[in-house]
Amino acid sequence: MEQQSTGVQKWMNVIAQYDGEFKKWEARTQKIIKRYRDDNRSQNTNETAKFNILWSNVQTLIPAVYARLPKADVSRRFGDNDPIGRVASQLIERALDFEIEHYPDFRATMRQCVEDRFLGGRGVAWARYEPHVRAVDVPEDGLEITEDVDTEPHAESADGSAGMPQMAEEIEYECAPVDYVHWKDFGHSIARTWEEVTCVWRWVYMTKDALIERFGEEKAKTIPLDSAPDTLKQYGQSTKEHTRAMICELWDKESGKVYWLSKNAPQYIDVRDDPLGLEGFFPCAKPLYATTTSDTLVPVPDFVLYQDQAVELDILSDRIDGLVKALRVRGVYDASQPALQRLLTEGENNALIPVDNWMAFGEKGGLKGAIDLLPIDMLAATLNQCYQARADIKNQIYEITGLSDILRGASFASETATAQQIKGQFASLRLRAMQEDVALFATELLRLKAQIICTKFQPQTILSYAAASQMVPQDQQMIPQALELIKDRPLRNFRIDVAADSLVQLDEAQMKQDRVEFITAFGGFLREALPVAQASPEITPMLIEVMKFGVTAFKQSKPIEGALDAALDQLKEKQQQAAMNPQPRPDPEMMKLQAQQQSDQMRVQADVQAAQAKAQMEAQLAQAKMQADAAMKQMELDAEARLEAQKQQFEAQMAAEKLAREEEFQRWKTELEAATKVTVARISSKIGRAHV
Repeated sequence: MEQQSTGVQKWMNVIAQYDGEFKKWEARTQKIIKRYRDDNRSQNTNETAKFNILWSNVQTLIPAVYARLPKADVSRRFGDNDPIGRVASQLIERALDFEIEHYPDFRATMRQCVEDRFLGGRGVAWARYEPHVRAVDVPEDGLEITEDVDTEPHAESADGSAGMPQMAEEIEYECAPVDYVHWKDFGHSIARTWEEVTCVWRWVYMTKDALIERFGEEKAKTIPLDSAPDTLKQYGQSTKEHTRAMICELWDKESGKVYWLSKNAPQYIDVRDDPLGLEGFFPCAKPLYATTTSDTLVPVPDFVLYQDQAVELDILSDRIDGLVKALRVRGVYDASQPALQRLLTEGENNALIPVDNWMAFGEKGGLKGAIDLLPIDMLAATLNQCYQARADIKNQIYEITGLSDILRGASFASETATAQQIKGQFASLRLRAMQEDVALFATELLRLKAQIICTKFQPQTILSYAAASQMVPQDQQMIPQALELIKDRPLRNFRIDVAADSLVQLDEAQMKQDRVEFITAFGGFLREALPVAQASPEITPMLIEVMKFGVTAFKQSKPIEGALDAALDQLKEKQQQAAMNPQPRPDPEMMKLQAQQQSDQMRVQADVQAAQAKAQMEAQLAQAKMQADAAMKQMELDAEARLEAQKQQFEAQMAAEKLAREEEFQRWKTELEAATKVTVARISSKIGRAHV
């Protein structure tokens, strides 16, 4: 007991050392999360206007690095001709795909870890083995009796249940879940790099029933239910109904043991030797880190690198909000004209406002003399300057974070597709590094899953998850040997990778292009290789190996590899049969005669093909001449039509001009006649007056 107490105190000191080292980081992360959630605004209605650039950047980066479930690629560590290894890798890959797609834990865990990486700077996941057992009835007469078992009959069993069937347990199903670990609930020994870490732990909040199921009723009674997650306290939820026992699960690599302990228990709750047998011992992958240095594992959140610009952005947003509120039409008006007030309050949609004593209103200068508005030009100019300054600050933040225009979906209409592609390539340099980090994190988690599947799962479970019954018959024959290979250090014999592009949004066009490229390359190789194989059958196995070498470079090539292996086996079998039953050598004279016949036949075929080609050429020339004649005739018709149209247009213009001249002459004649009549009248009048 004293030794256990000393051990518990030792680990509590290690945990306290970690808490002191990461205290400032935890406080900083808590503030960042509050800003991301905008908790201050929800709690304070008088909060000034802000621009949540943190939320915008995180929501842009998360789908850029993790948009869909990863696709595991399990292959043999070495590319040797190993059909059994190929089948084994296919079983592991299909079992992993089933685990990832069937159970939702992996999807949610990856999303939460990526979110923690962009907020606090660290995401952690924890792998487990979880068998689900059920009780089954085993009749007493159905038990297998061995020589080591006492076969004398008993009147009744130890509990007095004579003749009752015995109970046994069997695994109903099993899985390898990956748990998300909250950034506050994870810890490790103080080290400069992850490789120097000697122990890791996580805090788990367990109910009373969970304690009894895991540690037994006696130990569960000694553990008080006096804890609750900090999130419940933070957001004002009642903690009395959610009290738990805070249990620490600590993995010590140096001793190879796992300890379960509590801050309120002086002794170990449980101690076990390595329960999973993982090659790296730790059940967690290397955390998904943001910015770190080689002297500490305390991460630097991304927001810290541009928080000054974010504060300035908030100040500008608040100033813009104030200017927008102040940018209203204000002024004074003539009180003797109360209708003028309605001009700005009711004068919408082209409404007319009546004004009494319009004459006096007009003498005073109308609206200009009755209303004097407050100038807002300076406010509008200041508002435009604030908008420009905010845009500049946003560009600075995008430059710091690496969020380019092309990544945010913004581009210019004048830019060509090539220019946008070039911009995207340079802009995605830092993004590509983030994608590689997320892909490496997912790879490590899948490796942990694969080890648990290979070492802990029952063979029938692996075959069920991998749908082995749907594999090709020649692969099904190698399944027993493949299962034996799986159980023997899986990571030593196989390579598990996750491509970074398999986590981002699926590009269907690129996928189709890759498949077309593969089919084109494969078909080209077949066209070149088939004549060689027919001429020299002895090198056919080498050609198949070359084909396998090319096929393995493409994803999802394992079924094709199996078909090539089957073809190679069949070819080798045929060659062996041919060697055992050699064909008699043909007569040279007969071969000469056959060659002459083949030559004559080829010559006749060549003559026929030449005649066909000549006839086809003549037909094409005749058709081309007919098309040229038809085109020439059409051109002549078109020219005549254009000439006729021009003639008609000219005649119409001449007729119009003639008509215009006639109208002008008639107008001139009428005016002349009228003037003449006036002159004659005047003369007659003068003559009459002279007579008088």
